[in-house]
Amino acid sequence: MDKHNDKETLTRKLRTAALTVGLALGAGLAHAHGDVTPQAVDVSTLPKLGEDWREVNPYRDNSEAIRIGDSAFNQNCARCHGLGAVSGGIAPDLRKLDIAPETDEYFLQRIRHGVSRNGAVYMPPFEGMLSQEAMWAIKAWLETVREK
Repeated sequence: MDKHNDKETLTRKLRTAALTVGLALGAGLAHAHGDVTPQAVDVSTLPKLGEDWREVNPYRDNSEAIRIGDSAFNQNCARCHGLGAVSGGIAPDLRKLDIAPETDEYFLQRIRHGVSRNGAVYMPPFEGMLSQEAMWAIKAWLETVREK
């Protein structure tokens, strides 16, 4: 019996097993992006916005909305956009959004309807899962972490 070949075979088997486990975990993380379950956001302390979607953020500089938006972002957006909105590479760095009415409309369209390209979902739609109040609260918080 050749001990050198036995040791080499065992090492090869361990490497193969480690690679298999690593690939399985990586595939699970990549797939998880599409399986995000939105978390409820308590907006009961914010003024109600009604049924009509606002074009401009009504909660800009509202300290309560900013507090709620911080928590809502961490629960619903940080998985892809990173803690503190500092992207880890899977999604855009949201600290770079401008503070302007045009940006409000851009933000709202993406969070409501999601983003798809060539049939691939880059961001799921959140309309029907997050309220308008929650979406605007997230935007109000994002404005506080904006990089100039």
